Amino acid sequence: MKAEERQHRILALARLSGRVEVSSLAADFRVAPETIRRDLNDLARGGLVRRNHGGAYPVESAGFETSLAQRETHHVEAKRRIAAATVRLLGEAETVFIDEGYTHRLIAEMLPADRNLTVVTASLPTAAAVAEASRATVLLLGGKVRGRTLATVGSWTSQMLSSFVIDLAILGANGISREAGLTTPDPVVADVKAQAIRSSHRRVLLGIHTKFGAQSFCRFAKIGDFETIITDTGLSAAEAHRYSLHGPDVIRV
Repeated sequence: MKAEERQHRILALARLSGRVEVSSLAADFRVAPETIRRDLNDLARGGLVRRNHGGAYPVESAGFETSLAQRETHHVEAKRRIAAATVRLLGEAETVFIDEGYTHRLIAEMLPADRNLTVVTASLPTAAAVAEASRATVLLLGGKVRGRTLATVGSWTSQMLSSFVIDLAILGANGISREAGLTTPDPVVADVKAQAIRSSHRRVLLGIHTKFGAQSFCRFAKIGDFETIITDTGLSAAEAHRYSLHGPDVIRV
């Protein structure tokens, strides 16, 4: 098998499972581990995967985005810690925008049950979680539902969001980069996130450590647009400090 074909299959496997291991790929393709490492390095240079210890994981791009089901199986404990730390930052907020994604759904499940909040979201799973877990009023933004993430997008979504003045926006991103800022694969998703930033007084960014240094297709914000970034300890203290130089406090949990 030629290297190009093998790399194409490796990328497909990474996108299907969310991560690939050198040892298992070497066994599957019946080649030396060094060959797989070269393949992964080639894919990484092309911006298609990012290397980590013993393997690689796919980079989200204009042509690929992980599903909600995949996000529910990776780094779950770290995402729970991030969600809990975010809830502690509610402060005096009465109106909160909660973004799409698994970590944001965890936040919805952890909201104080006895607090009268108004939660605005484009995410169907997040809206359902808030309605089931707390006394909060839920405003679900209308629009076209993306099957990949079960969130609404489009001009209706952004227009409805633009009519609100929100105390706190809790947002995520597919890529978090000091150079490129906050990025996501889909322009219509970027529009909703950008509008949430414009409509809010305070903004908190959430991201698992694997998101840092990654870049996707559509930029919707700068690092300095956020007062706080919450991530896990997989992001080194030194790297967290570099992000903090752009303005936000960076909390590692």
